[in-house]
Amino acid sequence: MKKTLIALAAVAVSGAAMAQSSVTLYGIADVVIHKDKGESAKMSSGGVSTSRWGIKGSEDLGGGLKANFNFEQGLNLTDGSLRGDGFNRQAFVGFSGGFGEVKLGKMWNAYDDIVGATSPLFDAGALTTNNIAPSYVLEAGNPNNAVYYATPSFGGFSGAVSTTFKTGATNARVNAFHVKYEGGPVFVGVAYEQQKDDTGDLAKLTRVSGSYDFGAAKLLASYGQVKDVSKDFTLGVDVPLSSALVLSAGLTRVDVDGEDGNPTRFGMAVNYALSKRTSVYTGFNKDNKDAGDWSRVAVGVKHTF
Repeated sequence: MKKTLIALAAVAVSGAAMAQSSVTLYGIADVVIHKDKGESAKMSSGGVSTSRWGIKGSEDLGGGLKANFNFEQGLNLTDGSLRGDGFNRQAFVGFSGGFGEVKLGKMWNAYDDIVGATSPLFDAGALTTNNIAPSYVLEAGNPNNAVYYATPSFGGFSGAVSTTFKTGATNARVNAFHVKYEGGPVFVGVAYEQQKDDTGDLAKLTRVSGSYDFGAAKLLASYGQVKDVSKDFTLGVDVPLSSALVLSAGLTRVDVDGEDGNPTRFGMAVNYALSKRTSVYTGFNKDNKDAGDWSRVAVGVKHTF
C-alpha cells in the first residue's frame, strides 16, 4: 500500500511538471509548380509559405511568467536539402508575461510583423504582388544578434521594437519598430526599419498597412517607402467564396525616384482548404511594360503540421 501511494505521488508530481512546460515539433511543407513567361515550367519550394521545420516550447515559471524558446530552419522540398546553416530562420530564447514578450537571438523583427500583414494573394512568396515593391523585398527580416520586445495589447493597441548588436567588419545593425491596432474587423499597422553600418544609413523603410473585413469581402491596402529610392501602393481584396475556398486579388504600383514610368503588378489566386492543415492553391501574376512585361502562372499544395 505504501509503495502504491509513493508511485501515485510520483505520477502526480510528474503530471504537474509536464503541465507547466511544453515542447512542440511543427513545420510547413509547401511546393509549387510555376510557368514564367519565356521559361520552362519549374518546381519550387515555398509557394505560399517557406517550407520549414521547427521546435518551440515554453515553461511556466509561475506568477504569469513564462520562459520560451524557438528553433526554426528552412527546407527545400525539391531536393530535400536544408536551407542555410543551422536554424537560419529563428533561434531565440526569452520571456513573456503581463509585461509583454522579450526575445533574444535570431527572430523576425518588428518591421516584418507588419510588412506582409495585408499583402494580397495570401502573402504568397511565389505570387503576392508586393514582390515588386522595394519596401517589401529589401527588409532585413530576421537579422542576427537581435533583441525584440512586444507590448501587451491595450484595448486593441500594441507595439514592438527590435534592434541588433553590431555585426561584422562594418558594424552593421538593424533597428525597427511598429505600432498596430486590431479590433473587430479593423487592422491598422505602421512600421519602420533602419539598416545602417559605420558608413551611414544603408536603407530606411516605412510601411503602413490596413484592412477592413466586411464579412463578404476583406479589403487590403498598404503604402511603402524606401527613403530616396521608391514609393509603392498596394490594393487588394480577399473574398470567401465558401467555407473552404478564398479568392484573393491585388495590384501593386511602384514609383521609383528619378525614373519615368510606374512598374505595376496585378495578380489573382484562389486557395482551397482540403482540411485544417492541408490546402491547394493556384494563381497568376502579370507585370506591365515598365516592370518588364513578366508573367507567371502557378499551382501548389501546402501542408502544416
